[in-house]
Amino acid sequence: MDAAGLRGICLALTGAFEDFPFGPETSVFKVRAAVSGGVRHEAKIFALSALQATDFSVSLKCEPALAEQLRAAHPEITGAWHLNKKHWNGVRLDGSLPDAMVRDMVEDSYDLVVASLNRRQQEQLGWARLAGGRA
Repeated sequence: MDAAGLRGICLALTGAFEDFPFGPETSVFKVRAAVSGGVRHEAKIFALSALQATDFSVSLKCEPALAEQLRAAHPEITGAWHLNKKHWNGVRLDGSLPDAMVRDMVEDSYDLVVASLNRRQQEQLGWARLAGGRA
């Protein structure tokens, strides 16, 4: 996985955009539902990466139990630096992990964040819960 591939995966998700609140060296990928009735919804972060870094990695949100399992199985996955390590994984992107696995982790992070939005925002994004939810 290279920087262009990661950026492409993140920006292909509905409502996703790239922001630089921490400076030009850190890409922060956020999701926000459409503006409705003049009210702009707050954007929520689902991925962070220094895309130009020599030690290329991405921080992704993850369910705590799964985060522990992934860290135990893959040395490339650790608790995310400067984030709540219970809920965020740091994923080293040096080619050791299959691109499909990285894509799945990005999509899981996005889904966790979108699940925290209200129902109207989720509907605007065209998102439906995978387990026991709406169609």
